[in-house]
Amino acid sequence: MRILVIEDELQLARHVTHALTRHGHEAVARHDGAEGLKAALDNPPDLIVLDLNLPTLDGFLVLARLRQAKSSARVLILTARGEVEHRVKGLKAGADDYLAKPFSMEELVARVEALGRRAATPTAADLLEVADLHMDVQHRRVTRAGKPIALSPREFDVLQVLMQEPGRVFSRTELCERVWQRDHEYDTRTVEIFITRLRKKVEAGFAVPIIHTVRSVGYSVRLPE
Repeated sequence: MRILVIEDELQLARHVTHALTRHGHEAVARHDGAEGLKAALDNPPDLIVLDLNLPTLDGFLVLARLRQAKSSARVLILTARGEVEHRVKGLKAGADDYLAKPFSMEELVARVEALGRRAATPTAADLLEVADLHMDVQHRRVTRAGKPIALSPREFDVLQVLMQEPGRVFSRTELCERVWQRDHEYDTRTVEIFITRLRKKVEAGFAVPIIHTVRSVGYSVRLPE
């Protein structure tokens, strides 16, 4: 994968790019928000490792402008340990995953490659359909009643899991396992954030909901009753 690391700690940025390069990726670094944003828009990468505490433009602004520009790059944000509100804010702004500092390089590489696998390997049928909601898995396109819906890569992944088995209720833990591919860390609030983001996009302008919450159990996509 082509990876852009936007991190102002020079030594950390160097270690991250070296680790990613050793694992076969093409990684470059930028050290402030403005430079990173320009690099991401001028030569779009597959994935961005984005620190939130950056000079010139902070990570939140970089992320917001990337999504405004319809960037499809996956974004892994770096946060200080314990800054739950920053993780939540970043996920709501369009990030696909997060990693708390300090972290091991092995975990960072694993998270990056998990994001890459989700992008590169469509699963199940290429065309999914639930009522007037349609998904083209191969081309990563979603429409409802013929209207295109722009989703971030991670939003697409969550919706894809739900649409592969219409009517089935997925627990928050199972969605974490299927989408984030974590075998030991579950953050139910992360799932809730992505469901909220999906509802705003998939159900905007439609009177009939298609994404349903089953109290104390989980979420499903199903035909309107």
